[in-house]
Amino acid sequence: MLTITDRAHEMLLHYSAQAEEGVAMALRIEIVGRGPKGFQYDLQFVSNEESKEDDVTQEIRGFQVNIASRSAKYLDGATLDFKETLMGGGFSFDNPNPLWLDDLSKKVAEVIDKNVNPAVASHGGHVDLVGVDDGKAIIAFGGGCQGCGMADVTLKQGVEVMIMENVPEIIEVIDATDHAAGANPFY
Repeated sequence: MLTITDRAHEMLLHYSAQAEEGVAMALRIEIVGRGPKGFQYDLQFVSNEESKEDDVTQEIRGFQVNIASRSAKYLDGATLDFKETLMGGGFSFDNPNPLWLDDLSKKVAEVIDKNVNPAVASHGGHVDLVGVDDGKAIIAFGGGCQGCGMADVTLKQGVEVMIMENVPEIIEVIDATDHAAGANPFY
């Protein structure tokens, strides 16, 4: 179960007060990546209609919290806090969970770190493992690869080949990147 500190609760109340009156809002949390500093999170206030069907829903300190189903097991025991810094403040997590709970995901992440990312780094890009479901590795391109017109070629002739050769349990590699996101996605 996720815990929310007093300061985070105070800030959630502040931000939720800005929602349209009469619209029931929930805090939606999703782990969207992993990096050298740990998990990367996406927090949003969403209306109940915008919640995903498979989200794990919890009531925490008077808030409905929807956790993306793929992220739920990685947020068990985590604490959401709000920290003030010289540059402002923001939400942060204290999360005791390992980046990957299963051996297959660990193997794929290792191949991406050791083989794939050094190859795409020369183009200013990187690849992150989102997760593994039923033998399918779900990845996301970032940096210079995020909006690149050659991302499909990189996926099919590079990333997919490297992963499937090194981890035979993987039967498919799926690109979950929103290549059109951002003001200028191509680096």
